[in-house]
Amino acid sequence: MRINRKIPLIIATGALALLTACGGNGESMAGHDGMGSTEPAATTPSAQPSPTFNDADVMFAQMMIPHHEQAVEMADLALMRASDAEIEELAAKIKSAQDPEIQTMKGWLTEWGKPVPSGGVGHDMPGIMSEEDMKKLEAAKGKAFDKLFAQLMIAHHKGAIEMGRTEQADGSNPKAKELAKRIETTQQAEVAQLQKILDRL
Repeated sequence: MRINRKIPLIIATGALALLTACGGNGESMAGHDGMGSTEPAATTPSAQPSPTFNDADVMFAQMMIPHHEQAVEMADLALMRASDAEIEELAAKIKSAQDPEIQTMKGWLTEWGKPVPSGGVGHDMPGIMSEEDMKKLEAAKGKAFDKLFAQLMIAHHKGAIEMGRTEQADGSNPKAKELAKRIETTQQAEVAQLQKILDRL
């Protein structure tokens, strides 16, 4: 009988403890609500400069920066060497589009706390020109230059399109994916234009 008396007492005590805990939790939650409102405020500022990104976003920016830099270098050569007016016009367009994109991607990497590539290109990148290709382009003149520029830039652009598609499939950063889509669309149109130029040269 003594055991039977103790059981209700234990249950009652447990229930009281549970109610107290719930009340305590309610008060804690109220306190945490106040803290909760400051926690996002504390984490948001640090999150804003470093928005959601993944390894694919980082790789896209780190690879596309030197890829773009080489395209700008090729465009600069065309602005000095091209004999075809359309080649020259397209080179100016490539340079004006890709220079700002380079700066944008460098800004992202800085915000993400990731290394910004500097100097040289990795030859394992899609469509990248070898040093030999670049030397041939530098040495070419007149119509020979125009043809070689068109051929090399088509290959270069196709590589960028491939990289853009990979970013759209695997990336998580909305701005990086948006840029990747823009690169794909713009450079597909330029490939078509370059092919038409090549066909008539």
